[in-house]
Parts: sequence; C-alpha cells; structure tokens
Amino acid sequence: MEPQEPAGRVLIVAGSDSGGGAGIQADIKAVSAMGGYAATAITAITVQNTLGVSAIHPVPDAIVEGQMRAVLDDIGADTVKTGMLGTAGVVGLVAGVLESLDTPLPLVLDPVMVATSGDRLVDDGTEAAIRERLVPLAALVTPNIPEAARLTGMPVEDIQGQIAAAEKLMAMGARAALVKGGHLKGNAVADVLVSTRGMEIMERPRIGTKHTHGTGCTLASAIAARLARGEALPEAVRKAGDYLHEAIARAPGYGQGKGPVDHMWVLRP
Repeated sequence: MEPQEPAGRVLIVAGSDSGGGAGIQADIKAVSAMGGYAATAITAITVQNTLGVSAIHPVPDAIVEGQMRAVLDDIGADTVKTGMLGTAGVVGLVAGVLESLDTPLPLVLDPVMVATSGDRLVDDGTEAAIRERLVPLAALVTPNIPEAARLTGMPVEDIQGQIAAAEKLMAMGARAALVKGGHLKGNAVADVLVSTRGMEIMERPRIGTKHTHGTGCTLASAIAARLARGEALPEAVRKAGDYLHEAIARAPGYGQGKGPVDHMWVLRP
C-alpha cells in the first residue's frame, strides 16, 4: 500500500513552562490529544509553577531559528502554532522563516501579550512586531480580550466589541480571528470567530474554577492540530473549544495557585 501524505504535523514555536500547564508542555499535550504530531522550537525556558513565573531564560535567536528550520527541512509541518515569542527579534525571525518557505504554511497565532492577571508580558516593540509581521501571515489569530484590545487599539467590552475586534484583525491581514470571551463577566463564555466564511458565536457555560492555567495555549494548539489533520476552520475551532471546556471541568487541582487543566482526558474512559 502506498504511504499516505503526512498530515497532523504541528510545529510549535513557544516558551517552556516548568510546571507543565502552559507553554510548550501544554501545546504538546493538546496536539497529541487531538491525534496530531507535535514538534517544537523553544523560545525561552521559564521557571514557573501554578503560583507564577519567577525567572525567564531566553533561547538565543539563532537557536530558535535553527530549531524551526531543522524541523521543517526534515519532518515538515502541516501547520505552525506560535505562543510566547518574547522579543521583537524572535517575532521577526519567525516571520522570516515563514515567509521564506516555498509552500506557505497555515499559522495559528496565539498572540501571547497579556496574562490572565492582566499583566503585560511583552514590550511595545514586540507588540508592534506581532501586529505588523505575524498578524498578516496568520490563518487564525486567537487573542483574549486584553490582547484583542491591544492589537486593534479598540475597546473590547462585550460581544459587539469582540466582533469588531475580529473584523479589525482581518482588515489587518489575518484570514480569520477568534476573539475569546473568558475575561468578560457572565454565566456563559462566548468566543467569536470571524472569517471569510462569516461570523459564528460559540457559547459555553462558565465553569467556576481557578484552574485555568494554559487555556489559551491549549486551545490554539488543539485548533492547530485539527487544522493540520484537514478539518475546516469552524469545525476545528468548535471541537477544540469543546475539548478545552471538558479539560477545564476535569482539572485535577494540582498546585497552590491557578492549576492546569486535564489535557489528556480524551484518553481515559
């Protein structure tokens, strides 16, 4: 039997989380749970647990680029997913690698700029680089509410604001935008997906828990894996969102702070 064309390969470019709940560790778990194959280019090593980040050790730019090219030149990828990039230099080199490819790869851009606590994670130059270099390359950009506001310069305070921000991100060059609603108040969480196919609001009951560490990483990686396996965008976003919702509901409660979700629940009865 002839071998099938590879599918399901995701190259993840992001930082490492020693606590395992977010970053590269969450990305690998989510891609694997969705039936994909995860390869990585690590941008930074963090010292962190459920209580927070206490130190960050950046990986040299040349090593980040080397990891990306080593994977792409040998294993290949069906999608690329980015998370914490950290500096304008890393943003630029990631954009440069993607722009140099003979066959463009779909990019799922998780613009890690603002933490769940509201703390800014990158400086103005890095924000500008994400806006100018990566948003125009994105097949899908997945900001939370504060990130959508910073990327677009618009207030995002309700569903109408989410829709307007998503439309602005498409006007900035992204082919689709998923503006997540977890930061807004209410008994339900609404995520707004806007693409060339139209607009869809995906609403799920809010789960009362503090254990939501790494949800943004997990969702974007699950979407990337499903896209890599050939699913259409709306279906990939819906199914990844359902997967994450259940992972939050089954969070094991590890740690003294904001703990991880249960990434691998799909493998258990």
